[in-house]
Amino acid sequence: MLVAALIEGNSMQTTGHFTVARWDESTIGADEHPKLAHASITNTFTGGIEAADVACEYTLVYSGDLTGAFTGIQLVRGSLDGRAGAFALQERGHFGTDGKIRSTFEVVPGSGTGGLTGLRGTGEYTAEHGVPAVPFTFDYELS
Repeated sequence: MLVAALIEGNSMQTTGHFTVARWDESTIGADEHPKLAHASITNTFTGGIEAADVACEYTLVYSGDLTGAFTGIQLVRGSLDGRAGAFALQERGHFGTDGKIRSTFEVVPGSGTGGLTGLRGTGEYTAEHGVPAVPFTFDYELS
């Protein structure tokens, strides 16, 4: 298990990976560009965040076959560096013809429960098409 490192004050950083266990996507409206779609996803996190069956909902806009942007919410129930609880992450990202998906995310204010009450934080990841394990970095504070 990866251990958080103190970076300044009460701020911590943790890393790990997530894998997509399920991806169900459907087009909303016309199937032409720009195209709007909805995806229901299930992720599994390992490392600093340990959580299985993480529910995620995305809204995507495709500007081309391989390009576009997305927003989403993930509901994480598990542990963060050994502290059990739940929290929600709000995501925003884009994808392009280079085969990479880039996203930033932040904790939804007030969503932390259990040992994660008062959680605040931001993170990022870059996924590559065809690579199942996606590395993430997450900077956070607990108050």
